[in-house]
Amino acid sequence: MSTDRETVGIILAGGRGERAKPITLESADYIRSKALIPFVGRRLIEWVLEACREQGIRRFYVVTHGLENRNQIKLLLGYGERYGVEIRYSRSRFDRYNVGSAGATLHNLEQWDLQGQALVLPVDSLFDFDLKALTATHAERGALVTVAAVERTADEIAAKYGVMRTGRDGLVQGFVEKPDAGELRELFPLTAGDARATLPTNAGMYLVDCGRLRLLARDPELFRQSHQRLDWGGDLLPWLVGRGHPVAAHAIGRLGDLGNVPDYLDTVQLVLNGAYEQMNRLMADPDEDAPVRRWIHASSLQTKDDVTGTTLAQKIEEGSVLIGPGVRIGRDVEIGSGVRLEHADIGDGAEVREGSTLVRSTVGESAVIGAYAEVSDSYVGPMAEVHSERDRPARLEDHAAIGDGAVLSPGTRFSGICVYPRLRVPALTGVPARTELRNSDDILRWA
Repeated sequence: MSTDRETVGIILAGGRGERAKPITLESADYIRSKALIPFVGRRLIEWVLEACREQGIRRFYVVTHGLENRNQIKLLLGYGERYGVEIRYSRSRFDRYNVGSAGATLHNLEQWDLQGQALVLPVDSLFDFDLKALTATHAERGALVTVAAVERTADEIAAKYGVMRTGRDGLVQGFVEKPDAGELRELFPLTAGDARATLPTNAGMYLVDCGRLRLLARDPELFRQSHQRLDWGGDLLPWLVGRGHPVAAHAIGRLGDLGNVPDYLDTVQLVLNGAYEQMNRLMADPDEDAPVRRWIHASSLQTKDDVTGTTLAQKIEEGSVLIGPGVRIGRDVEIGSGVRLEHADIGDGAEVREGSTLVRSTVGESAVIGAYAEVSDSYVGPMAEVHSERDRPARLEDHAAIGDGAVLSPGTRFSGICVYPRLRVPALTGVPARTELRNSDDILRWA
């Protein structure tokens, strides 16, 4: 049971990660928990824990769903011992009630008998926030729930984000779900006419008064909804505001949505470029003597490639490997001569063969990027192989995503194509953007 003096963390980790496929797939029929998405050298939920622990949260409650999801997370985190925190998990018998983010929250507040203050946050986003400032706003407004908000311009919001209408007292008066440009001009005429003006959007993180929220959850209408489907943004918050319960909004620094491939790649780039102040504190310092912001593990600097027999350190010194800003290279990575890297994240044990170029892309652990491949704005999963040759270079671009262990043949050219894990794909060209290759039948259709 939590006390009134502490803030506990409630991590909502039971989603299936449909939008983020193939990042959330280990095979075509085995889903990796969103919590275990690889992200800048660690699993995403590890960064979430560290970010909260740095701000004083020591007790965590993780809402999981189903055997695979629960066991995957438990195998990684255990009960928090090696992270210096305490972790408990939702019980499997409550899985059938974990329908919607708010429903899952309400049911588990009761299960864990929480009375004090809790920070509720999803596991598929990265937040840059100050818990003390969020708590101060929560107390000052006497709020039942304080919504972490991200300020966005009208152009950013149009048809993509929901907007909160707030009063002078700082409390939320209503919600507008993903308004288009015309609706924004009508509802917020002064703001919509100023390209620099911003409006608060829901970041999906909430500071809640557990005891008061539990009492409200006994309302017959809310109780019924929580056993059917009850989401935070679309259901619970409008219900609370509509009945006059105090819901506050507090602007945080930044939100990175990792729920789909383009947003995942954008967030990786922002982190590597130093845009997240909290991640700057949590990550190791960039290389001190480097001319640009980068991280290269010492073991990779001393790893020789199998063509020239020279180490990465030697190739950097002689200028045969060019490493631009925003690059992270993990442990035991083999880099060939003539490689160019810029705004790229390279996982442990990966191989990047001679002549390849990687820009604004992520390469998973033990993946192989073949010789003279051109990879930009793309995701290559763990143990995937992108075969490429000087005369038949592979080319990936425009948010192409290659799943775990997939194998691409030399000459492949994919723009915005999604390849599911473990598929062997012949050299395909002309496949329309946004096509998903999920099985051998999909491949045959384009072969």
